[in-house]
Amino acid sequence: MTSTPKRSKFGIVGGLGAIGAADLLMKIIKSTPADGDHQQLDISFEQQPFDDAGAVADAGYNPNPRKFHVYNTLKGMERRGCKVALLPCFVSHSFIDEIAPELDLTVLNIFEATRDMLRRDHPHATRIGVVSSSYVRQRRLFDKALGAAYEVIYPDDAIQTGSVMPAVYGPEGIKAGRLSGRSVGWLAQACDNLTSLGAEVIVLGSTELPVLIEALRPRVARPILDVNQAYAELALAYDGASPPGTFRLGVVGGVGPAATVDFMDKVVRRTQASRDQDHIKMVVEQNPQIPDRTAHLLGEGEDPTIPLYATCKRLEAEGANAIAIPCNTAHAFVARIQQHLNIPIINMPTQTAVHIRATYPDVTRVGLLATAGTVRSAVYRDALDAVGLTLILPDAETQTGVMEAIYGSHGVKAGFTTGRCRDDLLAAIQHISDKGAEAVILGCTELPLIAPSGSASVGLPILLDPTDILARKCVALAKGAAC
Repeated sequence: MTSTPKRSKFGIVGGLGAIGAADLLMKIIKSTPADGDHQQLDISFEQQPFDDAGAVADAGYNPNPRKFHVYNTLKGMERRGCKVALLPCFVSHSFIDEIAPELDLTVLNIFEATRDMLRRDHPHATRIGVVSSSYVRQRRLFDKALGAAYEVIYPDDAIQTGSVMPAVYGPEGIKAGRLSGRSVGWLAQACDNLTSLGAEVIVLGSTELPVLIEALRPRVARPILDVNQAYAELALAYDGASPPGTFRLGVVGGVGPAATVDFMDKVVRRTQASRDQDHIKMVVEQNPQIPDRTAHLLGEGEDPTIPLYATCKRLEAEGANAIAIPCNTAHAFVARIQQHLNIPIINMPTQTAVHIRATYPDVTRVGLLATAGTVRSAVYRDALDAVGLTLILPDAETQTGVMEAIYGSHGVKAGFTTGRCRDDLLAAIQHISDKGAEAVILGCTELPLIAPSGSASVGLPILLDPTDILARKCVALAKGAAC
């Protein structure tokens, strides 16, 4: 027995033209090659009526309220598991590029479907007549969508006003439920007008109009393209591949708060950009209520695993492509969290070890200044061992000074960046250098905030900032996703 491949769940936005959306749904069902109901597409039909008092008929229509309606409807579909959406409304496709970067589903383009059917069924036609609303006509939406290969022709002004608009929006029009009689006659007049203007193919550029296509065809001298059928065929041909989207970096913030800001600043500074839009999109949850990671590792505090995991899942739900945690100690919990996520956590200790080996090939002995929790977790020992580097740790007295620089009453977590906390850090750097470290990892994300800007003053050639290394990796991932 042959199993049917699982297809993506589709959503159809039905409230922007109920008759047209219902016609699209029926054409999808009729066109689906299936031996039974079990092989039909999984479709969520969202009928949320949108009342703009018929204003979309006007050339001066303001689409902004429609944008909010479309966005909210698509986000609702997204929450219900839809991976791809059909938006049977030509006006809405005029602004879909504004909405698409904020979505984690794919919206199939009805203009693309129309163009594909024209190329396939009418490969030699270049003069295309379009019957549509005055807004679509005035904005020349089909001209832009079909491109230079086609000359788009619209009805004369008198026909547009006296025939097309009443046929769709008038009291005897399609939107009023009149699917025969005068509406058919008016549309036939519009098609005849387009034929006289040289149209080789006529496109019904409103999703309600194909409902009357069988009544029109015997009365019109030119072939009429059914945009709903074209859209249905595009949906059936969809292979589940998503178009390239905007890379989103999820950031687990608040661990600690100042380190989060420092990390974001480094991402911005490491990004080559000539305008705001060139920078990386970041989704940040600043959650300082996550229990202290070091306290738990030392047996003195609550387990932060579930709060860290919950924060990562929220970032995943917000569409993050990868997650950065600008907290070294938190990486002691990454292995147990990662297996339950669908996106990667960029491992800061691992990236730091890889960076040292690639950038400083002559370095073999690396010192670590970090919280006692990070030291005890061995995340840096494991990362350095994996690339053949030897870890050097401070003695107990110096480690106490490092903890004081971080957690003390005059430490960096208390808001200090000079004075005693810096003196403690400088002493620790000198100590671990004397023990033979050729480079020193500042393995708490707050330590770079109090470290000297250069290493010459302490006689050490290399101070390594894992926050900056993590930021570089995030920028590289975003650049790779955009290529």
